[in-house]
Amino acid sequence: MITAVDTSVLLDVFGPDPKFGPGSKHALQRVLREGTLVACEVVWAELGAAFPSEELLERTLEHLGVRFEPLSQQAGLRAGSAWREYRARGGRRERVAADFLIGAHALTSADRLLTRDRGFFRDYFTGLSILDPSAAADQAPGTGA
Repeated sequence: MITAVDTSVLLDVFGPDPKFGPGSKHALQRVLREGTLVACEVVWAELGAAFPSEELLERTLEHLGVRFEPLSQQAGLRAGSAWREYRARGGRRERVAADFLIGAHALTSADRLLTRDRGFFRDYFTGLSILDPSAAADQAPGTGA
């Protein structure tokens, strides 16, 4: 099972976030037991802003077991389609936002996405299986939130 991870889940653990950190840590441990954990360049870039050095970030992600998985052409096109839909619904963002790229990457390169932002990804990425760390302890393996 391949699980893509959203930046916020990793930041919950690295923070550590007192509210979301424990659930995110548990969910990360679970998905690593079940298979591979991947993150695209958008997640790496967002995390890069939170770390004092690139070397520390690379070592931390390697230690955690997060594998770099770049966006494909298909993912880029899917992100653009989702953004176009967002704009048609009245969304105000004027550029393709990171979340659209992360969602498209998960849809095209993984079996599911580990994220706390269920609503956004379900609205714009139909068919994407979502694992919410706040509900991870209550779910059977392989099910979405």
